[in-house]
Amino acid sequence: MLLTTLALTPLLVACAGPSARRDGADALAATAGLMPGTVPAGPFALAVWQRTAKASALSLYIEGDGLAWLDRSRPSPDPTPVEPVALRLAALDPTPAVAVLARPCQYRRAAPQPQPLCDDPRWWTERRFTPATLAALEQAVDVLKERAGAERLHLIGFSGGGALATLLAARRSDVASLRTVAGNLEPAWIDRLHGVDTPSGTLSPLAGAERLSQVPQIHFSGLRDRVVPPEIAERFTEAVGRPGRSTACIRHERTAAGHTDGWAQAWPALLARPLPACDAG
Repeated sequence: MLLTTLALTPLLVACAGPSARRDGADALAATAGLMPGTVPAGPFALAVWQRTAKASALSLYIEGDGLAWLDRSRPSPDPTPVEPVALRLAALDPTPAVAVLARPCQYRRAAPQPQPLCDDPRWWTERRFTPATLAALEQAVDVLKERAGAERLHLIGFSGGGALATLLAARRSDVASLRTVAGNLEPAWIDRLHGVDTPSGTLSPLAGAERLSQVPQIHFSGLRDRVVPPEIAERFTEAVGRPGRSTACIRHERTAAGHTDGWAQAWPALLARPLPACDAG
């Protein structure tokens, strides 16, 4: 079975179990006024944390792949993140309407799943960037937007969540901005980099580059990131700016971070960076 990009570094057996990881996520969310809940998403009920404030725009964070693999050959029985980076960043976001969307089968106590569905690890390994998964997330996004009374979305995705945020931005007309953090902006590039095959049916964020040409976006890379190195966002930015496409709306920034570490410390300053104006180029 194929290896996800987020689990290329071996994980310690002593990592906290799924229940402790869920408790930690709820405690972190509570400190920022993010209330736990669930949201319908196709065949899933995804875990979500959301502020109850109403606003014209919702800042929506999409979590990374989580603990998808135990090692190079064994999928994890539970993909709940060991380090919930997207949730940690959302907790630092001062805007009134913020939500954090977990990925399929993460935080199952918070979002009970039909047991046979989440007995199949393909949902968090080879199917994580497929049309079925993207359609499920898009349904969840619609519900969260309605709950906030919002008209527009600011999408922020971490790692694999960056791929999904980019794919969503390319197919929606209500996205006011896009930010990715250590984003897997082209899964096939990442797979080749790490010497693994790309699963059949994997969607390409780059394929929607033309539709992203007028979406203000910043892609943040960690200089110490060995999972999704800065070259990925650099190549994505260059590809979006191919002849005939404007580069005014897209910016790539590097910061002193690894894949999961260093982002929380940097996030208040990174989030405050002005978005591209999209009025030139």
